[in-house]
Amino acid sequence: MSQDHPPPPADEWVVLSHRLPREPSTPRIAVWRRLKKLGVAQVADGLVALPADARTREQLEWVAEEVVEHGGDASVWMARPTAHAHGRRLAAAMAAARAQEYVALAEAAVAALDAAPTERRRTLERLRRVRREIARRDFFPPPEREHAARALDDLAEGVADDEAVVATGRVRTERGAVS
Repeated sequence: MSQDHPPPPADEWVVLSHRLPREPSTPRIAVWRRLKKLGVAQVADGLVALPADARTREQLEWVAEEVVEHGGDASVWMARPTAHAHGRRLAAAMAAARAQEYVALAEAAVAALDAAPTERRRTLERLRRVRREIARRDFFPPPEREHAARALDDLAEGVADDEAVVATGRVRTERGAVS
């Protein structure tokens, strides 16, 4: 992601402070995975944040309940950074994490162009699900988002071409020529 134009910070954040016992480790791992799926910004050990809205607040409240159910301590707070730079750093970290995910998505879509038609279709369906998952935690869209969208569009065109070939009864050779 370009450092020339960092994403704008959120004015207000939902912050989850949490602590779970070390043993058993299963609840800690489950909470970590859930937070990762939400796309939180790690502020400090046991302290994560999301841009504030009703949905993110509810999600972190659910995680807090889960922590407490497993014998831990958790609280959810609304917060505003005292310095503009703090919010900007959190937003940039979140955008950078999504950028990496979009790059991986685009690379997988490009690689699938060389796959067999049935594998191309399966990969397209899987990558569309992955894109939806990334989009749910993409609060500060990086430029890589558009690149990934174009790569998926190219893959979808390839799948559509495969289906057109099958519909017309023509066969695609290894080099892509239709006979």
